[in-house]
Amino acid sequence: MAERGVARSILFPDAGDPLRVGIREAPDFFHDLNLDHVVEEITARRQEYDLAPFFQTPLSDLDAIAYRQEVMRDMGEPSLGAAVESSAKGMRTMRQRLATASESRYDLEKQRRHLAAAEAYVEAVDRLARDLEEIELSSRALCGFRDDLSAYTHAEAFRTLSDETRTLVAALEAIRYSILIRGDRITVLPYDDESDYSAAVEETFRKFRQGAVKDYRREFKDASGMNHIEAEVVYRVALLNPDTFGALARFCGEHAAFVDPTIERFDREIQFYAAALEFVDRLRHTGLSFCSPEVSDQRKDVVARGAFDVALADKRVRAGAAVVTNDFFLQGDERILVVTGPNQGGKTTFARTFGQMHYLASLGCPVPGTEARLFLFDRLFTHFEREEDITSLRGKLEDDLVRVRTILDRATPNSVVIINEIFSSTTLEDALFLGREVLARLVQLDLLCVYVTFLDELSAGEKTVSMVAAVDPQDRALRTFKVERQPADGLAYALAIAEKHRVTGRWLKERIRT
Repeated sequence: MAERGVARSILFPDAGDPLRVGIREAPDFFHDLNLDHVVEEITARRQEYDLAPFFQTPLSDLDAIAYRQEVMRDMGEPSLGAAVESSAKGMRTMRQRLATASESRYDLEKQRRHLAAAEAYVEAVDRLARDLEEIELSSRALCGFRDDLSAYTHAEAFRTLSDETRTLVAALEAIRYSILIRGDRITVLPYDDESDYSAAVEETFRKFRQGAVKDYRREFKDASGMNHIEAEVVYRVALLNPDTFGALARFCGEHAAFVDPTIERFDREIQFYAAALEFVDRLRHTGLSFCSPEVSDQRKDVVARGAFDVALADKRVRAGAAVVTNDFFLQGDERILVVTGPNQGGKTTFARTFGQMHYLASLGCPVPGTEARLFLFDRLFTHFEREEDITSLRGKLEDDLVRVRTILDRATPNSVVIINEIFSSTTLEDALFLGREVLARLVQLDLLCVYVTFLDELSAGEKTVSMVAAVDPQDRALRTFKVERQPADGLAYALAIAEKHRVTGRWLKERIRT
């Protein structure tokens, strides 16, 4: 595989540059959508693979998304998950042994640890090749990798590495020698069928054992592995066995870099799928649903059933609390979901859900819900309320205007925009005027948008759909956290003001009691 010069990727159909995702930072919208929390949770148990850049790099090609969705489906086979885990364990052992080899101060120890790393690598590769041959795969990525792996393991270069590794390991393990200790002097001698005195001593004192006793022995290790006395002993053993240790030195020179780039890349990239599915399965086990979405770069009639905010769901599941799901759809010329309703009613969570689903779909990952048809965006923009920054020398309203203007200047008809409670620092009249102007520009761009607002008047308009955060009809102070497709009832802003000034029914009853 390495001879071709380009390592096959199971994340990118065209292989691409394996380093191109390594320098990316999280997109600007990550914090607003709580995707930073999601990625942190997904990658937390796999820090060694540096997976975050993969989750911070959305795809812009439908075929690339399908390429990953195929692997996600294959990874649903338990035997494949077990094969991947076994391979990862072997490759991790290899890396650990190479790391300790590089840290050693003694050449013979470096060489032996390098050989041990090669041994772990050969075993892991052979085992993975055998496992994949027995598993039914359908994805282009994994079928292609399996073919490459089979060709690699049957090629002369790998067979030579494998044979030399096993032969040399067996030769080293067959070496026997004796140590003669007199005072502070150690002599290393060839083994000549001497008795094993350690076994004899143990046998002599075995009769004095009195059942299970506490073991007071302590193992002392030098930070580098060998200490200087051990190194001297091994050096003299090498002098007694020049052929074997000469072969070890030649092996390390000829196989200084024995890891194939495609296998190395697979070892890292397969963890993208394993990490994502581990996170998904943890939520699925609580009864929540995920699905593989249909993604289009042409149709904007999006649909989602049983959708939810994955970041919030993860927190609530950990706390043993229930998760509320929602549905949404846009059809025909509809482009903008205008969400109104009372405070703490689920509006912001709904907006995050819409953004999270589109972003996860752009990664080729499963999305929350029982069914989803989503749009492949070119850019995703968010505008969530922020605390006023006194160092910026501009007020909150000005900051809102500057940020919205930046979004409108950069957005295209293929963008997705999430706006959450904008212009709250100005008067009702000015907020209505500015809100209508922003919506007009969004409509003109013909992009997909979720617009969360207290202003019910903004919910009716061209290409807009009204959605309302519902409350209990028996007690309007109780939120259901369901966001339903219905006309705004005109009470959202009034209830918010009443709540703010403590003149709602609930507050009035409290005052009457006192």
